[in-house]
Amino acid sequence: MPRLHGSRGSPGIPWLAGSRERRKCVVDSTRETITGFAVEELQADEIRTFAGNKKTPSWVFVAIEVWSRLWPSTVSGRRSYRNTLALVRDVANRMDFQGLPLIVTDGFDFYEKVVRRVFGPAALYGQVLKTGRNDRIVKVERRELVGATWRFEEALNNTEDSSTLNTSFIERLNLTIRQSSAYLSRRTLSHARSKEKLEEHLELLRCYYNFVRPHGALKFGQEIRTPAMQAGLAKRRLTLREIFVCTWTSVSTLLEYRVIAFGGARTEATDTSIQMPLAA
Repeated sequence: MPRLHGSRGSPGIPWLAGSRERRKCVVDSTRETITGFAVEELQADEIRTFAGNKKTPSWVFVAIEVWSRLWPSTVSGRRSYRNTLALVRDVANRMDFQGLPLIVTDGFDFYEKVVRRVFGPAALYGQVLKTGRNDRIVKVERRELVGATWRFEEALNNTEDSSTLNTSFIERLNLTIRQSSAYLSRRTLSHARSKEKLEEHLELLRCYYNFVRPHGALKFGQEIRTPAMQAGLAKRRLTLREIFVCTWTSVSTLLEYRVIAFGGARTEATDTSIQMPLAA
């Protein structure tokens, strides 16, 4: 932690006292910055966990924009119509409509109702239903629920990632989230003590995933981009130091944001020495 903000010795009480405020700053900045991205293919799913009490399961709703691998939104709580609507509506409010987005989910009942309510005929929606037996997938059924068949064929021809309806990318994101969060690991003692702690933790992880961690699927020659770079939300990869001690002014001036040091002085952040592992 001392290396993170450039001081020597223990960060001590100042960091601990301001940690919650800094986390809130990161959370608010992430929510404000992830807007105006194009969506060609969107996938959504839920992760089961619990917060505080194992007898009351909690669900983490997650979405991914497939082309950029951007994680645009997440909602936690009950597996209900209300939270499903909150996720889809939040993504719709953030995205830039440039055509008919292709939306694919599993067979959870509320998705179809929510997509019809939020997008109407302005989106294509399909479901992938998997039947398992003895821990193996024995049957996969694909349903085209909103939109004509020829539109689905056109959308799949235009996308660079999918040749058929699938949920592979959101399932891979779910695995990345579980591996990156002690709160969501299976059979763990490090569970979230409250819903608020879980939500803060997920927002920090989402910020790290989108802006800091280079994604292995976004390699172009010698350059490996983050999802935010691929989506056009950032000009370069950020560092943990910049994330935790900065105040972002706007997306268009992301490389020129102000850094507030612990002593109150403002300086320019240019250090990129913190190297993070590649995403799978």
